[in-house]
Amino acid sequence: MTELLEEKYIKLQEYLKSCGKPAIAFSGGVDSTFLVMAAKKMLGSDFIAISMDIHSVPLLEKEEAEDFCSKFEIPRIVIRYDELGIPGFAENPADRCYICKKALFTEILKKAKEEGFDVVAEGSNVDDEGDYRPGMRALSELGIKSPLKETGFTKEEIRILSKEMGLPTWDKPSKACLSSRFAYGERITEKKLRMVEVAELYLQTLGFVQLRVRMHGENLARIEVSPSDFEGILENKKKIVREFKKIGFDYTTLDLKGFRSGSMNEVLK
Repeated sequence: MTELLEEKYIKLQEYLKSCGKPAIAFSGGVDSTFLVMAAKKMLGSDFIAISMDIHSVPLLEKEEAEDFCSKFEIPRIVIRYDELGIPGFAENPADRCYICKKALFTEILKKAKEEGFDVVAEGSNVDDEGDYRPGMRALSELGIKSPLKETGFTKEEIRILSKEMGLPTWDKPSKACLSSRFAYGERITEKKLRMVEVAELYLQTLGFVQLRVRMHGENLARIEVSPSDFEGILENKKKIVREFKKIGFDYTTLDLKGFRSGSMNEVLK
């Protein structure tokens, strides 16, 4: 650990201690996993992880989060919630993320208060300030704490310390909820979410790591992978097209721009 990282980690510990008994929103991703472990090391049992069981999170992600909490003895509460029932969410407007986070974190706040916890914190870092993220406004309005962002942590620094801590997520690819796979204005349904989930899982079984399957309309899949993986996709194109057809995609395309987080936001710029 470098001197700078050590200073940031000390600041993070002090920040967490100042929160009293925090409830931490836990998705099982790189950031929230690191934050939860830092809380455990600093606060012992004086914190709780709260996860939302929603349609937009793949089953594999839910299982990995459960396994992590079991292995590292992280106290956790799981709230089952139907985000498709949130007014305005399924219509997928440009501020869908705001609508969703406002509703989900309202539930987390309610549960945290019921269980006797002082504040709710989440895992955003300073790199999250660059992209279009309307959900951040919801966090601000609700008074949600962002310890990693407040103490200056970047994604790369979180990965470095996660590796030193022996966390299984240190090299986990960046994820986003499945609802981000649809063009704004196209209705989100449970069927579409499952189609995207199964398609991405299939590509993972072929060895692709950093990827997205974006869905347009009712039957077109747009695959995003790193340019270095284009050859692998083309080598497996017949299998991929055949499998995607079974899933429900009549058309399967490869995005020549390659993988990029938040590509659906490009139409807003």
